[in-house]
Amino acid sequence: MDFARACLPKSIPRLITFVLGASIVTWTILYIVSPHPNDFDWLNDPQPYGRSRYPPLRPPPRPSQPPIAIVSEWDKRAEEVKDAFLHAYRGYEQYAAPHDELLPLTSQWIDNFNGWGVTLIDALDTMWIMDLREEFYRTLPLIANLTFSSPEKADNFVPFFETVIRYLGGLLSGYALSGESLLITRADDLGQLLLHAFDTDTGLPMYAVDTATGATRGGWASGVVLWSEALSCQMEYKYLAHLTGRPEYYDKVEHIMNIMRDTNIHDGMFPTKWSVLSGRPTNDQFSVGAFADSAHEYLLKQWLMSGKSETKARDLYLNAANAILKNLLYLTPNRKLLYVTDTNDGVPSHTFEHLSCFLPGLLALGAHNLPLSHDDKQLHMWAAQGLAYTCWITYADHISGLGPDEMIMDSWPSDPHKGRWLPHVEHWKAEGSIRAIPPGLNEVLPKGPGERDYFARKNGYLLRPETVESFYLLWRTTGNSEWRERGWSVFEAIQRETKTASGYASLLSVEPPSKKNEMPSFFMAETLKYLYLLFREDDVISLDQWVFNTEAHPLPIFQWTNWEKQQYGIV
Repeated sequence: MDFARACLPKSIPRLITFVLGASIVTWTILYIVSPHPNDFDWLNDPQPYGRSRYPPLRPPPRPSQPPIAIVSEWDKRAEEVKDAFLHAYRGYEQYAAPHDELLPLTSQWIDNFNGWGVTLIDALDTMWIMDLREEFYRTLPLIANLTFSSPEKADNFVPFFETVIRYLGGLLSGYALSGESLLITRADDLGQLLLHAFDTDTGLPMYAVDTATGATRGGWASGVVLWSEALSCQMEYKYLAHLTGRPEYYDKVEHIMNIMRDTNIHDGMFPTKWSVLSGRPTNDQFSVGAFADSAHEYLLKQWLMSGKSETKARDLYLNAANAILKNLLYLTPNRKLLYVTDTNDGVPSHTFEHLSCFLPGLLALGAHNLPLSHDDKQLHMWAAQGLAYTCWITYADHISGLGPDEMIMDSWPSDPHKGRWLPHVEHWKAEGSIRAIPPGLNEVLPKGPGERDYFARKNGYLLRPETVESFYLLWRTTGNSEWRERGWSVFEAIQRETKTASGYASLLSVEPPSKKNEMPSFFMAETLKYLYLLFREDDVISLDQWVFNTEAHPLPIFQWTNWEKQQYGIV
């Protein structure tokens, strides 16, 4: 007691000082992190260029969603896809994280996409969409500590295209959905490091960037960039420009759009290879396959993402889409399957890639949004439905229920051009449309080996998303539930043929099925995400509010502010 009395006069001032100090610190922190009405006033004023905008523009985090009320068979199916994602992701976390991808047959890891944990970042938005908050937040410390380089490597060259669509797109989408400011900060860091790719005489990007030194190097051939590589960075960089206010992000990628507009391209047939030195095409191949696929996407999707304000991108898409309908769509002679191929100097190869199965979804999205005439809208939708059905029948034809990666389609024996789709449609119309169904839209029976309209040149199934991506977009734009049923059949086949103890494996062959020791990050970023969205009864990611990049990372549709329109010349 005496000891306490002796100490009391000395302790009270210290205690008061401590309490006051702690209160001031706490109040300061709360003021900084709390929103204030006046914080947003400056958004209406002309902006100082380069000013960081992402703190005040941070969207409020969406609260954790209540468990889905299982009221229908489709909701149950969505939950099964979610379970599949958890199986794959837990296997990745246990055996591969923080490396790039899981090897699902041996439960080991591989660093094949920069070594920065591509599966973690590619799957971020899928976790949020599936309401897997615990898994989502476990990734944030790893992302915070990324250096975007590797001291163990002699160099730090990373492929520009893949890094943009997987890493940069994943970070931006994760931020847009969750509001976690760490993700936009890291996206800004990465965006600046990758800008060196544009340090060329023409502004067309180099294949790879050293993130430590800024050096660049080519890839496919000296001084050549693929059309898909040059035209598949605009969505990510324009959204990043909108968030940060950095004009260089917009200017670098819009310069490429100006090259496309100003180059005299015949009839919308954009070649697949371009010279980084001259800014001109270096070949005469026109395709929607591996060298060009996502470029077609980004023409339409830039327009959609910017609130339909960037008419240059819209017009380029329409030119290219009409050229596709005119030059690349063919029918097989027997089952009249509609497919898309490529041409070289106008000569069709009759090669049909699984990668090209994104096209029906893109055509449907365009027909749903573009100011087309009734006849043109109908034509685009016919093409979308016929192509998607062919993608489906290549799955249904095989005992595994999964489709091969690349096929050579049967051509008409008398004339390789005779199978072109548009002349068949015009002839059908001229006959008075006496047959109720347009050419290429008839449903057919699956066929076994030796009876099909094609043979598989690449017989594997790589867990690719393009077919189910189109099913999802067709379901959302038409309301036809048959696309959901077909998607369910694909998911059942994935479960049956590709599941392993620690994840899911690509197939070396779809007939007979045999597994390959790889699980690409896009399986969780795209394939399972599109299947989940296809089966959910509620519209989780509304196509009126979001647009997917080519890696299925949803980015929000936004409106450019007046100062941005003035700065960037958007009319």
